[in-house]
Amino acid sequence: MSGHSKWHNIRRKKEIVDAKRGKTFSKMSRLITVAARLGGGDPNANPALRLAVDKAKEARMPKENIDRAIKKGTGELAGESFEEVNYEGYGPEGVAFLVKALTDNKNRTVAEIRYIFDRHGGSLGGVGSTAYIFGVDPGNPTFEVEIGESDKVKKIVALIDALEENDDVQEVFANFTVPEALESHL
Repeated sequence: MSGHSKWHNIRRKKEIVDAKRGKTFSKMSRLITVAARLGGGDPNANPALRLAVDKAKEARMPKENIDRAIKKGTGELAGESFEEVNYEGYGPEGVAFLVKALTDNKNRTVAEIRYIFDRHGGSLGGVGSTAYIFGVDPGNPTFEVEIGESDKVKKIVALIDALEENDDVQEVFANFTVPEALESHL
């Protein structure tokens, strides 16, 4: 009987690990496909593709998956086409969000992103509603909102986590800071 139980324990752990790897590989594959479509299939001549391939190798993505994604991007293989889209919105406490996504269906993705914002007390904005805050470098917003209560920080972090769980979402940027005294309590 222990062999049966042992296999089920291994299988359950393996399923969790495989699901995480599969999700990561899907995101990397989309990133590689879009980079190859925009700048060509040669990583030496296309810095965006080189960066995407390096990220995929860092995540231990198999070489044949990387090659297949490059071929899809250059048009050598048939497959769905992905578009890079940005969504802007406001979360709890007026925190601005910029969500970068790669999708094969913009209508589905916008509905999913809107639902996530609504469920976490935010709202999806129109084009340009928060872009001015993030400017050219989304990692450096022009101004930041300081959140001083741990409950409010937890709401914002829950929204960020929910957005990042979406398969189409590649990056999430927000313009909030947490005081150091509160940061140590989280």
